[in-house]
Amino acid sequence: MNLLDSLRHFVPELILVGAALLILIAEMLHLKKSLAFLALGALIAAEIILLDLFRGGISDYLFNNSIVIDNFSIFFKFIFILATAVTILLSIPYGVRRAEWGMGNAECGIQSVECSIPHSAFRIPHWDYPLWRGEYFAILLLATVGMSLLASANDLLIAYIALETVSISSYILTSFLKGDRKSSEAGLKYIIYGAVASGIMIYGMSLLYGLTGKTNFAELSAAIQSLSESIPSGKGVTPLLFISTMMILVGFGYKIAMVPFHMWCPDVYEGAPTPVTAFLSVAPKAAGFAILIRFFFSLFVTSSDGNFLLTRSDVPWTIVLGFLSALTMTVGNLGALKQTNIKRLLAYSSIAHCGYLLMGVVVLSNAGLSAILLYFVIYLFMNMGAFVVVIAYRDVLHSEDIKDYQGLGWRSPFLAVVLSVFLFSLTGLPPLAGFIGKLYLFAAVVQQEFYWLAVIGALNGALSLYYYARVIKTMFLEGRPESGSEPQPLRVPVYYTYLAALLVIPIFILGVYWIPLSNIAEKSIQILTLIK
Repeated sequence: MNLLDSLRHFVPELILVGAALLILIAEMLHLKKSLAFLALGALIAAEIILLDLFRGGISDYLFNNSIVIDNFSIFFKFIFILATAVTILLSIPYGVRRAEWGMGNAECGIQSVECSIPHSAFRIPHWDYPLWRGEYFAILLLATVGMSLLASANDLLIAYIALETVSISSYILTSFLKGDRKSSEAGLKYIIYGAVASGIMIYGMSLLYGLTGKTNFAELSAAIQSLSESIPSGKGVTPLLFISTMMILVGFGYKIAMVPFHMWCPDVYEGAPTPVTAFLSVAPKAAGFAILIRFFFSLFVTSSDGNFLLTRSDVPWTIVLGFLSALTMTVGNLGALKQTNIKRLLAYSSIAHCGYLLMGVVVLSNAGLSAILLYFVIYLFMNMGAFVVVIAYRDVLHSEDIKDYQGLGWRSPFLAVVLSVFLFSLTGLPPLAGFIGKLYLFAAVVQQEFYWLAVIGALNGALSLYYYARVIKTMFLEGRPESGSEPQPLRVPVYYTYLAALLVIPIFILGVYWIPLSNIAEKSIQILTLIK
């Protein structure tokens, strides 16, 4: 496509960029109440345009073949936009509380520890920095643009720039609570790990470019095929190709929290504002999987008889990725067993789910890819839904420790039941949607006869039930009121109650009626660079 046609198909991203700039202008004009609604309006407009593109089944290259637009990228963009919209909805109450309770004394400042007004007058801890500032929503939108570019990248340079856009935005969002030491520490750790991973990745890209002289994925694929045919295995090309690819996978693995590049995840999830934690647990992870799949399948896999076969390298990629998948889910679940902070527990849970999702990449099949897409939609609802309840309880309890959840099943029964549903769905118990997601992943693994990986995955699923059930046990079986006494109700903001109820509905619906979503996922796995 020429430049004008490319811009026409790039409208969703342009809308988000324009909205980010308008939000910054509205901030300067002190139009704070309109910021969240302006961001949500831009996301809705982008979603409508993407829906039209998806229905049209467009598959083409944009901007001199550096970006791809196909159903695969559009599907992930839906996930990014939906996750960002939920994050904004989670962040709105922070602004309401601040506007009502925290703006009464401009001279004192809500963050000042030396403030003469007791913190109880504000009803929230002093370190709860407002999330309704213009730069917060602008950075969220720009992070969404970066993730969209990452899902559509067809060039090493575009992939690197998009990944850095997402990463830098994530660093800022993580450390947004300026008065909170944990938030600052989390942002520092995040940027250090990210800088190291980024440096390794760009060095791997330079090695790959030096080997092939190309940066475009399609051209890299042809160059690798030519090298594989012209030079016998073991003469130096395959080891260098393997090393460069593994270095690139370091950057992608860091983004999805794959072991051994996961160390940042628990600290960042604990220290970041909880709406940001919910965002990081879904959207950037999905973007990392999108670029991982496109890069790996474009360069090393070719389509044959409706499935994928390794033909461009004699490196045993299935063994390498299978080992990383098993290691990731095992480390994630074992790490979650001893956690006492609910956000750290969900962080290790997120690492484990990365291992489950990697199984879909390992099998190199259409069924594996469609299972990943299906699982990500389900994962968005159950994981972000769990964080909604965590935020609601934290707002009242001022704590994220699991031990402080004692008796919540009696004091706040609705949200306790909803949180239990999300946790059981994350475990993969029927008839909830999480069971369907894992069923498709395990079916794809068994279909390709990776029985050892299926067994490890099943054992890890059973292991995860222990720490999820521990949270439920704390809420319902500990701190029960004495016989004859009435439990003291916990007054949770009704806003979070409605939002949690909205997110739990798809968990039940997709648990019994998932075929339409499965059909959409199957329609979305045709990666343009693999269409010959």
